[in-house]
Amino acid sequence: MLPTERTRKTVIVSVFSCGTDGCVCTFSLQNLIKNLPEQKELSNLAELKSEYEELCESEQFGIVMSSVKMLRPRLNGILFKLTFEEQVNNIRPDIMNVTFACEEVKKSEGFSMILELVLLVGNYMNAGSRNAQTFGFNISFLCKLRDTKSTDQNTTLLHFLAEKCEEKYPEILKFPDELEHVECASKVSAQILKASLDTMERHIQRLENDIQNFPKTEDKQDKFVEKMSISFDFSKHSREQYEKLSTMHKNMQKLYESLGSYFAFDPHTVSIEDFFGELANFRNLFMDAMRENHKKREMEEKIKRAKLAKEKAEREKLERQQKKKQLIDMNKEGDEMGVMDNLMEALQSGAAFRDRRKRTPRNGKTAYTVGTESIQTPLNFSLFVILQPFAKII
Repeated sequence: MLPTERTRKTVIVSVFSCGTDGCVCTFSLQNLIKNLPEQKELSNLAELKSEYEELCESEQFGIVMSSVKMLRPRLNGILFKLTFEEQVNNIRPDIMNVTFACEEVKKSEGFSMILELVLLVGNYMNAGSRNAQTFGFNISFLCKLRDTKSTDQNTTLLHFLAEKCEEKYPEILKFPDELEHVECASKVSAQILKASLDTMERHIQRLENDIQNFPKTEDKQDKFVEKMSISFDFSKHSREQYEKLSTMHKNMQKLYESLGSYFAFDPHTVSIEDFFGELANFRNLFMDAMRENHKKREMEEKIKRAKLAKEKAEREKLERQQKKKQLIDMNKEGDEMGVMDNLMEALQSGAAFRDRRKRTPRNGKTAYTVGTESIQTPLNFSLFVILQPFAKII
């Protein structure tokens, strides 16, 4: 879309005010810089100023822009000003995440203990081999613990270690919380971070040079130098912010190099992404192993409770069968008082009728079973009738 007369004036005003009027967005400014003719072409267009009305809109726009001194440096400076805070907000969190991660890994007691435990278990498993009595291991070995399985293939070395930590070393379980920033640090590229800082420094240096070499102007609307100058606004602010970020970055690099000495790896060959990526992966695997162990124990407890309930039910069933057997064999005992006691106990406890389903014949009567005989009685028949065979005893 070609710029209108109003748009051309808006661009000129924004260029003079360094974009502080908010009339030009970052996207429009980027496109303008990308499609801006070279200075020689702008100078040629300026010679056609007398033929302005006869030219097409794009050429008219070129003539208007050619009247602005140091146009490209202005546009680059304005674009840098508009995007500076975004650049700072992208760089600072990365530096802080790596810095915090370095400090956490070195200070974490739980992580130090898990490393000691892994080394102990590894030396025990390698006893008698050429790897026995090892003094250390590569940090990448931690993630391989999940690949070492038991002989029955039902668990892994990582799950075993997680279980032992819960049972005997609960203080180790704190290390996933102590390594809070390793996940974010694993996503930071040291090369991209350094390149972003270098690019920022070049833009600031170029802006300072442009301000210093900027020609004097009598146009009161042209406030480029005033808005960008070191003594007034953006140039000074951007330089201060860059110096802070640069100091933070140097401190981050020192901490990472110190971490390399602490864990015996070369920080120049092992990138920040790789090192913290291994730790973040191990941290997640360890927490997964903890959760899987919990689910496994819950399932085992559920199976155990079901087994105990089944055994209890079978035991109670056997006891009922034994009592019924005693009731069935009561006539063979010869002790009528003992028989009566057994019968009364069976009737009171309900054992005499348990596991016996009521059967309703077609004539509307219910069958009850006592001993080996079945008696047809009305539904409202009293218990006394059932006890009639023992009336002589009573």
